[in-house]
Order: sequence, then structure tokens, then C-alpha cells
Amino acid sequence: MDLIFRSAIASELAKIIRVVPALALAILLLGGSAQADDYGRAADDPSVPLSRAVMVEGADVQVADSGDRAPVLIATIQLAASIDDVNDPWESFNRSIFEFNETVYDILFRPIARTYNEFVPQTMRAGLSNALDNLSAPVTLANDLLQFELHRALQTLVRFLFNSTIGILGVSDIASDIGMTKHDEDFGQTLAVWGIEDGPYLVLPLLGPSNPRDAIGKFVVDPFFDPLSYYLSNNNEDELSYSRTGVSGLDEFAGIVDELDHIKKTSIDFYAAMRSLYRQKREAEIANGKNLSLPPLPDYELNLGPDQQTQPIAGADLPSTAR
Repeated sequence: MDLIFRSAIASELAKIIRVVPALALAILLLGGSAQADDYGRAADDPSVPLSRAVMVEGADVQVADSGDRAPVLIATIQLAASIDDVNDPWESFNRSIFEFNETVYDILFRPIARTYNEFVPQTMRAGLSNALDNLSAPVTLANDLLQFELHRALQTLVRFLFNSTIGILGVSDIASDIGMTKHDEDFGQTLAVWGIEDGPYLVLPLLGPSNPRDAIGKFVVDPFFDPLSYYLSNNNEDELSYSRTGVSGLDEFAGIVDELDHIKKTSIDFYAAMRSLYRQKREAEIANGKNLSLPPLPDYELNLGPDQQTQPIAGADLPSTAR
């Protein structure tokens, strides 16, 4: 009975998550944007909290070593120096959603993720992560082709064939072991390559940092490139589709929960730190993997494999990869 109850809750949560991006964008479009904080005034106004004023001067926030966990998290977060760089006109709204997300994470996601990391063996977690990642290969392949990255498209195809066969449905990442480096693409990156600007910073309910370009690209367009999603939808396999979404989200969050907690503890302004890290991460991804010493960030997808090729499995050292 308890299992049935949990399954029902998971199913309803998955339904909510599926409509989150569209709902968030609708709120912004129909409800109007919240007025941005005046950062130009914050630097000179002693009444403004330090966590706000520090943003104006482009201060560096040092993320210290998290201890024995791998990889070592030492990153300098280059914070924006002006309101043009911040590009966060919906900050009041975004901060509200950010606080809501953190509340849900603290109550639900973090306990589940820590339990998963504690009781599921590392080898099983790595295999599940590899399999979910392999399922997202068609999305990467489609975006490689749309960006006219033919060499990378061929590499994605060969990796998928190797891992799906010799790697037993992707459980083992054989392709990486023989030197075929993994990369990832989404339609948000494709739009950036085509010259589309990212737009204002946006925090989505439950899904976290984004922007209009990336939200539309990843959550609206990318599902059309996913054959498994089509199959499950056409055969009314909603339970499997929701399960895939839930397991992917758990795998994504569990792999980085300790790193996120460390950033939260060491940041003067956790919201500003996450905003800066997200932008640097996306710039690196769009530039096809220029190496930045950044901690991993959650990068959720709906009914797709997790976008996590550079994130560690909790407690594990994984091979370094490009984007």
C-alpha cells in the first residue's frame, strides 16, 4: 500500500514538473516583470545589504575545497559588474522562485538524494547514470547536425552505437574508455550558435536557473528529438515516461547535492552565486567545452537523459569529458 501511495505521489509530481517551464514563462509574459533592484545605487548606499552591493563591484567569491570529495571544488565566481552584465530584470520574481525551490529541495530532494547516495552502491549509480545519458544521445545528435558540427555528430552516433551494444544499453561507457570523448548539446545551445540572445535570467520552479532561450530550447524543442519519448507517448506509457523523468532528476541531483550544499554555505549571496555559475557554465557549453574550473550545477531535462557529462557520481572519480 505504501508503495502504491509513493508511486501515486511520484506520478503527480512528474505531471507538475512537465508543465513548469511553460507555466513560468506564461506568468512572466502575462503578469509583467518585477522591477529590478537598482545595483548602480547599491554600491554607494550603505543601507543596502552587502550581499547586494558586492555585486556591483564584480567581487570574486571563492568556493573553497569541499574536503575529501572528488573532484576538488575550487572555483572563482566572476560576479557581474553592472546591471547590463547581471541582466536580471525579473530578480524579485526570480528570488521568490529560488527560495521556493530551496524549500522544496531541503524538504524533499536533498533527503532523498542523500539516502540514494548512502544506500545504492556507487557502481550501480554510475551504471544508471551512463544508461540515462545514453538515452539522450539522439537529442545531442540532432543538435550537432543543426549546428553543422558534422565531426561531433559522427562521434555522437558512434558513441551511441558502441555503448548501446557492447556497453549493454549504455550501462557501461565503453566509448569513453576507448577515447571517444563525450559531449552534449541542446537546442538552447543551437539557438545560441545561430545568434539568438539568451534574454533575461530566469529561475524556473523546481528546475532552477535558465533563460527564455534555453527554457524553450531544452524543454519545448528538444523533446521532439527524443525517439523514446515519442514511443512512450504514442503507446500511452505515461508511467514509464514519468518514471524516466523522476529517475533522471534524482540521478542529476544526487550527483551534485554535496557540492551545491558547499556553495550554499560559502557564498555571501547564494542566489547571485548560482546565477553567475549558470551563465559561465552555459558560455562554456556553447563554446564547445572551453574548460572552466566550475562546480557542477543541476541541469534538468524533461523525459530526457540528464545533461550531466561533466558532473561526478557522488563519491566517484569519472573520466574528464568535453561539455
